[in-house]
Order: sequence, then C-alpha cells, then structure tokens
Amino acid sequence: MAGAPIELLQRVPLFSELDQGELEQVARLFKERRFAQGETVVMEGSGGAAFFVIAAGEATVAVGTAQRPPLRAGDYFGEIALIDEGRRSATVTAASDLLCYGLTFWEFRPLVEGNGVIAWKLLQSLAKKLRAAQAD
Repeated sequence: MAGAPIELLQRVPLFSELDQGELEQVARLFKERRFAQGETVVMEGSGGAAFFVIAAGEATVAVGTAQRPPLRAGDYFGEIALIDEGRRSATVTAASDLLCYGLTFWEFRPLVEGNGVIAWKLLQSLAKKLRAAQAD
C-alpha cells in the first residue's frame, strides 16, 4: 500500500481540519518506515525534517536524561519539523519493532505551497496548538 492509512492520519491534530480528499493527498506523500527494537528513530539536537506517525509498536522518548511517556500506535512526533526543519527536542527510540509512516519537509512543502486550502487549514491547526500551549 502506498502512503499512510487515512484513519491513522485523521487522529493527528495537525491534519484534523482536512477533508477526505485533502487527507488522501497528504497520505500519498507518506512512506512506510520500519525500525528494529533498540534503533534510534530521531536524536535530540539533530536536525529535523521528518514527521512520523506510529502504526504499530512502541517507542521510548527521552528529553535529556528525563524519560517521557512512551509512544504507541496512533501517536506521532515531529510535526513542527514539517514546517521549520528545527532541531529535535527529544530522542525517540524503538522499544519494540516499530512500524511508522514518515513524511519529510521537502515532500510536504510543495503540496502546501500548491494548495492554499490545505495551507490555511494547517495554519489554523497550528494556531490552536499555540493557543493551547500558551494556556498551560
């Protein structure tokens, strides 16, 4: 199957405002990625240009020496990297064999630049996330 399952992406707040057709466009850009138990998926401080949604398995998350709650099927990480290519804020390691779908900045950007409706919905989603973060 090419791309990520639509039902997996519907659970990601960044994509929550997209309709079925828009979700299908985004889903086609995702590539299946597998990581073996113990493999580092992303390293804190490294450059980030990819977003991942976990389809199966579990991953540990560490920020410095502090452990965060594990990530499981349906969880995601790196969504801000789709926009700013910034440094990773955590290390994510496969705690079991991990099946993910990944999307890179350079695959995502042309879709957003060429589709104002998708771009606007993503801006609205990010604005909601920012407001929620400021309220905490």
